[in-house]
This record gives sequence, C-alpha cells and structure tokens, in this order.
Amino acid sequence: MAEPATTPDRAPARPSPPAHTPVPARLPVLKTYKLYVGGAFPRSESGRSIPVTSADGAHLAHAALASRKDARDAVVAARAAFGPWAARSAYNRGQILYRIAEMMEGRRDHFVRATVDARGVAPSRAQDIVSAAIDRWIYYAGWTDKIAQVLGTGNPVSGPYDNNSAPEPTGVVAVLAPQDAPLLGLVAVLAPVIAAGNTAVVVASERAPLPAVVLAEALATSDLPGGVVNILTGRTADLAPTLAAHADVNAVDLAGAGDLATALETAAAATLTRVLRPDPRPDWETLPGLARITPFLETKTVWQAAAVRAGVRAQYAGQGGRRRRFQCGRQVARPGQVDGVDVGVRGECGGQVGRAAGEDVDDAAGQVGGGQRLGEDDGGQRGAFARHHHRRVA
Repeated sequence: MAEPATTPDRAPARPSPPAHTPVPARLPVLKTYKLYVGGAFPRSESGRSIPVTSADGAHLAHAALASRKDARDAVVAARAAFGPWAARSAYNRGQILYRIAEMMEGRRDHFVRATVDARGVAPSRAQDIVSAAIDRWIYYAGWTDKIAQVLGTGNPVSGPYDNNSAPEPTGVVAVLAPQDAPLLGLVAVLAPVIAAGNTAVVVASERAPLPAVVLAEALATSDLPGGVVNILTGRTADLAPTLAAHADVNAVDLAGAGDLATALETAAAATLTRVLRPDPRPDWETLPGLARITPFLETKTVWQAAAVRAGVRAQYAGQGGRRRRFQCGRQVARPGQVDGVDVGVRGECGGQVGRAAGEDVDDAAGQVGGGQRLGEDDGGQRGAFARHHHRRVA
C-alpha cells in the first residue's frame, strides 16, 4: 500500500515588521539674540525685544532692545577692561585681532547668510563683503605695533633737555555703527579703536543688527578679553544720547549717528568728550590708514635732563651694554654719578620697569612723567632734575 505524500518541513513565518511610524514635524530651535556686555550675553535689563526683518521685509528674528541702563552697564564693563587691555603689549593686541579674523573665517557661511538677509545682496557680493571685513581685522592687527613708531617722535628743544612724545589710548570709546553697512562698516569703525588700546561700547545698526550679534559670537570665542568690546542692539536714538553725555566715556564715533550727530556733539561737549564726526560719503571698502586711529589717541610728552641721559649712556657703555632693572618707589640700583649728577633716581609708579640703561626713551607705548629733584642729600648737584618716565611694561 502506497504511503501518503509528505510535505517538507517549513520554518515558521516571521512576523512582518511594523509599519514605519513617521516622525512628527519638528519645531526648529530659534536663536535668542542677546546683548554682548563684559564678555557675556545678557538679556536686556528691560526684558524687551524688537523684531528684525530682512531687506525684503520678511521676519528674521527678535533682537534685544537695550535700555539706557544697559548702556551704562556696558560703560562700566568697558572701563574695567581698559587698564588691562591698554597694558598689553602692542604685539599681543595684534595677535588677538588676528585671532578674531580667524574666528570670522571659520564662521564665514554664517556671516554671509546674515549679510544677505540684512542687505538683500547676492551671495557672491556677500562673500566679498565678508572677505573685506575679515581682511580689515588683519590690516589693523598689523598696525598695532607700528602706531608708536609712526606717531611717536623726538621733539627738538632749545636747552639741555631731551623731549619725546609717544601715543597712548584715550580710554572708553562709544561707537555708533553705520546703519547701511552693518558688518564691514562695523568692523571698519571698531577694529581701529581696540587696535590702539581703547575699549569700546558699540551701538549696532538699528536697521540690521544681526551681523553685529554674529560678530559678538566670534569675539566671544576669540582671545579678546571680556569687556574690551561691548555690543548693544536697539534704538540708536535711545542709546546714543546716554553714551555721548556719559562722564566716563572718553570719545564718541558718530559714524552711524545720522541726523542725531549735531545734538550728540552738544551732549558730548558737556563732559569734554572728544568726537569723531561722521563722513557724509563714507567708503568702507577703502583702507583708511591712521585716519580712524589717531582720533582716539592722546600724546604724552616726556622731558629728561640731558646730563642724566648722558650719564646713563656712559654707565651703559662701561658695563658692556648690560641691562639694569629698577623697582619703582625705591632705588635698587645706582649706576653712579656723572658730572656730580646721580643717575639712579627714584620713581613714583609703584610697579617694576625693565629698562635698558642708555635708552633715549622708555617703553614707547606711552609714558607719564614723575621723579624727583636731585639735591645734596642724594649726592648730586642741587637743582639737577631727573625724571623716571613710565606707566606700564608689556
């Protein structure tokens, strides 16, 4: 009898995978644009913001609406940062400006997008604007250690004295950024201010503030100390009068003041604040040389008795060019006497200065004069006068 046919064993059927569940629509994380004060990104003291639109009227974001209190806080931060920033060597400031250019280069796409939105230009034109802004930082980075060489001088005088002048930064500078050049114009007015050793409080373009905030993000990730640059967004008409009349602001750049320029000049005159008037036809793509540096410098002039200088030179030559160090406030080295004049003098500065005996001028970063009259008690001739000139050593 035939056996019934058998079917081969089959593996159990696998369960079908569940149907793909679509990912729900994701809401993008929108950036909150804040102020940049003291190296941090605080919200406005008022808690308010203003809408920012593109060149064609499309909504882009909300930017912080800075108040007068925010402006005063920015001045406090800039004043606190001024001393350490001015005390840095010019070479070090140049390195930091170069680092800012590096940070901008790494964020090029972000700057290009912000420029396209702000000005409505083609992407190729925005690339050129961003390149010019980056190159402007490089340009002023090269100027930092040449300012004293170009603007410092030895002055001819009639008498047994040496007279030398050297530039120094003026202090805190309020900068009103150009309204129609929110990136290149901003860099063109800001870079020379800090290259000279000043600190800045910037009022960004009211019409297009986002490029300034993007720049603040690059500054925060560079080596720039907090407080050297402070950026406020908001209404220029609200912030500019407070800064122009502020007693702790040393200078004001009215590049973006527009119709407010005359009133701001009047306000600045009350506190003897120096003012750089706006150019009626600015060309931000042209390199200005020292034209935007010199308005924010002061010239310090030092007088020195020629006999003292000659004595220091003689001692320097006799020691084979060896350097000496002096401690301000007390005499730690006495090079000796030449023609009865004691050339080791006391200073009143309270810090240490490294000084090569025989140099005609001390540190060229800018000096202030102090010293004492050398009388018989000091072993010198009565009436001979020597000055110990320095303010800082980089």
